[in-house]
Amino acid sequence: MQKIQLGTSDLHVSPICLGTMTFGEQVGEADAHAILDRSVERGVDFIDTAEMYSVPANAKTYGSTETIIGNWLAGRPGMRGRIVLATKVAGPSRGMPWIREGAGMTAKDIAASCEGSLRRLKTDVIDLYQIHWPERNVPAFGAMYFDPQKERTQTSLLEQLEALGKLVKDGKVRHIGVSNETPWGIHEFVRLAEQHGLPRIASVQNPYCLLNRGVENGLDESMFRLNVSLLAYSPLGFGLLTGKYDASGIEGEGAPKEARIAKFASVRQQRWGRPDALVAARRYNALAREHGMTPTQLALAFCYGKWQVASTIIGVTSVAQFDEDFAAWDVRLSAEVLERIDRLRWEMRDPAI
Repeated sequence: MQKIQLGTSDLHVSPICLGTMTFGEQVGEADAHAILDRSVERGVDFIDTAEMYSVPANAKTYGSTETIIGNWLAGRPGMRGRIVLATKVAGPSRGMPWIREGAGMTAKDIAASCEGSLRRLKTDVIDLYQIHWPERNVPAFGAMYFDPQKERTQTSLLEQLEALGKLVKDGKVRHIGVSNETPWGIHEFVRLAEQHGLPRIASVQNPYCLLNRGVENGLDESMFRLNVSLLAYSPLGFGLLTGKYDASGIEGEGAPKEARIAKFASVRQQRWGRPDALVAARRYNALAREHGMTPTQLALAFCYGKWQVASTIIGVTSVAQFDEDFAAWDVRLSAEVLERIDRLRWEMRDPAI
């Protein structure tokens, strides 16, 4: 796999990124280390995590994913220089007071979160430090519409950017990015950086898959013109695009009991648990089988092949699952299949946006 440059930064990453939010909840430390080892062995040396992980978030497992990765690095001398390590500072609480109190995300909050991540990851520097979700009011995590009545902000984008800039200046962070952002947010972060001589965002990490192509509703133009790279998360639609729920549904008899969306009610209540999302997934999964592919191959090959995507984040719970997702890199979708995908989207739109 040829490395991809993130934005205007000097970060060059694999076009597949290992997502780790299951480490510490669904995946124990030994299995997580085995997955990390296999990832690097296969050339996937871009690893993404977050201070709030594992998921679903709770006070008991807060920071556990970073701790697992830190222990892995500590036990493998020289490994830190072989990987690109990304993590995220959580936005306002969203009902998680164990991360921070209050509705803002001050410079002090950002600095404290970074120090915590550095300590858990057992590293001196974070390659890509991202804002996990906006501090201001935006439609995210299944909310479809911007509502001016919910407008609130305690910390300006400039203050956030200045705080991130100080981390870069102090050598604790190499480059910065955002996540769950809007076209306006990306433009503002770039504008403020250029106006005030502050670090420029290299990437935006947003959901992107067959069930949620919202990126293509204008965000892709902003990314292209501003040279900000997309890190696509949830390419398998939280498992809906693997086919494992086609017969049973999410909560029906025969549904995989240990899968995130089946196991955790908080996950089902978001976009991936909508009935329309499962209906659409079944249509895409049937299309895959019709053309001699597994649903996983179709869904991942779609993301892997899109010009909008710099790196696709795959979250796995076993080495075998990693191998399956990695192997989909060699799958190429025909013009006929891509046209069928677009026709299905026109019919069903983006049910998990």
